[in-house]
Amino acid sequence: MSLTDLATTIAARKSADPESSWTAKLLSRGPEKCAEKFGEEAVEAIIECVKGDREKLTAEAADALYHLLVMCASRDVTLADIEAELDRRQSQSGLAERAARG
Repeated sequence: MSLTDLATTIAARKSADPESSWTAKLLSRGPEKCAEKFGEEAVEAIIECVKGDREKLTAEAADALYHLLVMCASRDVTLADIEAELDRRQSQSGLAERAARG
């Protein structure tokens, strides 16, 4: 599954019954809960990275990407919005971009 496919599925689940879809249930709990879940999954990915377990890191990274897209969807930020920002940043070096953000 591509990130585009995943984002499309998440968008479709926004209107689903929260009793039939984990994504719908999470979105129904609001952006704060979505952010909390993303934070938990990101920490789990960090732990597996530090431990050096490639298989577990892969699984946790997939969870973190899913929850990142759910969190963004909870605030109507789409994958296309994120990709547009990445495209904008591609025109400058990473060091220059970081310096511009302060």
